[in-house]
Amino acid sequence: MERGLCMEKKQKDWNSNPLCLMCAADWRYAAEQFVKKLPDKVIVHRSECNSSRLTLDGVDRMGERLADEVVAVVKRWPGLHKISFVAHSLGGLVSRYAIGRLYDLFPKPGSLGFVGSCTSENQSNNSAQCSEHGFEVRVAGLEPMNFITFATPHLGVRGHKQLPLLCGLPFLEKRASQTAHWIAGRSGKHLFLTDNDDGRPPLLLRMVNDSDDLKFLSALRTFKRRVAYANASYDHVVGWRTSSIRRQNELPKKSDLLVNDEKYPHVVHVEQGTAKDNHNKASSMVGVQIIDLEGNLLLKLLLLYQKKTDL
Repeated sequence: MERGLCMEKKQKDWNSNPLCLMCAADWRYAAEQFVKKLPDKVIVHRSECNSSRLTLDGVDRMGERLADEVVAVVKRWPGLHKISFVAHSLGGLVSRYAIGRLYDLFPKPGSLGFVGSCTSENQSNNSAQCSEHGFEVRVAGLEPMNFITFATPHLGVRGHKQLPLLCGLPFLEKRASQTAHWIAGRSGKHLFLTDNDDGRPPLLLRMVNDSDDLKFLSALRTFKRRVAYANASYDHVVGWRTSSIRRQNELPKKSDLLVNDEKYPHVVHVEQGTAKDNHNKASSMVGVQIIDLEGNLLLKLLLLYQKKTDL
C-alpha cells in the first residue's frame, strides 16, 4: 500500500516494479499482506479518494477521482512500466470507469505511428490492430497487466436476487429500485440502472461500450488477465450472479461446488473460458431476444472476462 508500506524504500529501487492499485476502502489488511508476500517486487497503492460519503456520488464521479489519483501516483513513481487493478465491490465498477478515462495509445519507439489507422472508431473495434500500426496501448501511460474484481456487481443489483438481503422478494426488490437513491445517492441509481442523465442509457450499460472520450471496452480488453471473483455463499450485499457475470442457468449447482484445492481451500469453483467459449456464449444470447438491461450487459462482459472464480 503506497502511502506507508513502501516509504522505507528509496524511490529509485522501485522504478522497475509494477504498480498495483487496490480499490477498496476496507482493504488495508489485504494490501499489507500483498506487500508481505511480494516484498521488493510490487508497489501497492490503496486508493483513498472515495472514502466515506464520497461513495454516494456515483460511479462516474468516483471514477474520475480515481483516475486523477492514479495519475498522481504514477507521477510520484517515475520509471514504472506496468499497472494492475485489484478492486472490491463498488470499487470494481469505479475502476472500470477510471481505466476508460486513462486509456490511451502511444507511438512505439522508432515508429511514426500512423494516426489515420487508429481513430477513436477503430480503437474500439480492435486495439491489437492499432498496436500493429505502430501504437502501444497504455493505461495511465503504463502497460496494463491484471484487472481483478472481488464481489463486484457488474450487472448492477436490479435483477432477481441480485441484492441478497432482500431475500428475493419481488415487492421488496421493486421498492428498492425506486428508493435506492434516498439511501445510496447517485450510486444507488447507477447500481439499479435507473439513472437517465440527459436522456442517455444507464451508466453501467454505457460502460460496456466506447464513447469519444471514454474507452471503457477497449481499456478493459487491453489487460492481459481479467478475473472476476464471486462469493457463492454468505454475501448478503452482492448477488452471486452479478459478481460472476452469469445468467441464472449458468451458475454452478451447489452440489458441484467442491473444496479440492489444499492450497486455496476457499476456492470452490473455477471457470476458465477461452475466447472461443466466451464468443459462443455471447452468440447463443444473440439468438434469443434480449429485452432487459442485464442481458445487454452480459452480452458484452462475457467477451471480456477470461476467468471466473467462486469462493
